[in-house]
Amino acid sequence: MSGIRAPGVRRTGPWPVPVMLLLALGASLTGCSHGTTPSDMASAASSLASQAGDSLASATAEAGRKFDEFKNGLDAKDEVKLGDRVTIDSAGRATVKATATNPTSAAKTYAVQVDFRDKGGNLLDTVVVTLNDVPAGAAKDATARSTRSLSGDVTADVARAVRT
Repeated sequence: MSGIRAPGVRRTGPWPVPVMLLLALGASLTGCSHGTTPSDMASAASSLASQAGDSLASATAEAGRKFDEFKNGLDAKDEVKLGDRVTIDSAGRATVKATATNPTSAAKTYAVQVDFRDKGGNLLDTVVVTLNDVPAGAAKDATARSTRSLSGDVTADVARAVRT
């Protein structure tokens, strides 16, 4: 499900390099960084962009590892729904309720990959939520929580889900 938003929350990162360059330039113009050259600002912006990319790459790799644990899992994406809105918790992390509804006659375990995106559709973070022992013919809730601070118009969607 897409279009879930955290209203009234401003985005603080990860920013694209042009935005970081403007922020660095603003800091230089306001006297926060005396002697800063354009080369210094570009280097700092590149470093920040690299760190943000590394964090997302790490989260994506971790999601892949968790799904590898669910060998022979059946596609269950249509059995999982997300809550109506993404909220930002006190630590700055985006959260959304995930509900798995088990249509089978036995308890099942679900692995659900939730992608957090900005309003432009850019991937900000990804997490895997495990719902153990979802009763037969019943539903169970869990909370998907981003691995890092996110803000702004954050949306969430189920990237994939399996059950075993």
